[in-house]
Amino acid sequence: MNPVEDEALLYQVATMYYQRHLTQGQIGEQLHFTRWKVGRLLAEARHAGIVRIEVVHPRTRMHHLEERLTDTFGLRDAVVVARSPSENEEDLRARVAEAGADYLARLRPSPRLLGVSWGRTLDQLARALTPGWAHGVHVVQINGGLSRSRRPSSAQDMASRIAHQGQGTVTVLPAPAIVEQETTRQILEEDGAVAEVLAHASAADTALFSPGGIGSDSVLVDSGYLDAGDLQRLAAAGAVGDVAGRFIDAAGRIVDPELDARTLGIPLDDLRRRPVSVAVVSGAAKHAVCAAVVTSGLCNTLVTDDHTAFHLLNPGPREER
Repeated sequence: MNPVEDEALLYQVATMYYQRHLTQGQIGEQLHFTRWKVGRLLAEARHAGIVRIEVVHPRTRMHHLEERLTDTFGLRDAVVVARSPSENEEDLRARVAEAGADYLARLRPSPRLLGVSWGRTLDQLARALTPGWAHGVHVVQINGGLSRSRRPSSAQDMASRIAHQGQGTVTVLPAPAIVEQETTRQILEEDGAVAEVLAHASAADTALFSPGGIGSDSVLVDSGYLDAGDLQRLAAAGAVGDVAGRFIDAAGRIVDPELDARTLGIPLDDLRRRPVSVAVVSGAAKHAVCAAVVTSGLCNTLVTDDHTAFHLLNPGPREER
């Protein structure tokens, strides 16, 4: 067996064990090897550098990935936390949200006018903030958040919690994220109270949001704005997810102008112009929308997990582990 064949076999065995999570016995049965030989091949794969194993504390930040992200994408800053092998998507989202809360509290200068979107991740971030994380912050919603379903929206509670924990004030946007007619959105935006909120949101020195995926568990589906059929149609049109209720493609462009014309909130270009624009995102379901957000300049600061960071730095069918 030549060296190239050796490497191919080592890679195959390592992939079966570390990525497909087969046991050494199962691998031996498929490849007609003894368990002893499979163990030896795995040891050789580690020795050859095909497999790299790191032992990290669950709250450890992965600074080498943070540096690569900032250098590669020209980000202002990045926070990357290590994912535990036993961690599910919900646990990961909670821990990335905690990292986002910690980052927000350490941000200097501290936000004075903070524009926030809403959703599950930011709700968990708000709950992770400690009292006194800021002193006198003014929080303002950047998009509508009233629920159209029976499930109550957490948008206003979330914004209020962030402001309360930061010893500040809150301005909510008491309007839906998506309305049925473009004329309805125009009328709402012409209302003095709504116009004032949107003006504040567009002037925020710091923006905080979590992009949404294109899956059926989208918070916009839960809130009654869209259904699974709408998401299928948007995906077919090239959508990879949404930012503050606005659906974008892989290049960060709006995919459905008609739907966007019925969406209430600041334009995406306003996010691109914020001095600090923080995206908090985790999980494989959001890899595509995270890539779109980062490469199109919708955020200049990213808080995420190491698997998502690897995906951004090594796009393709196989992710580095």
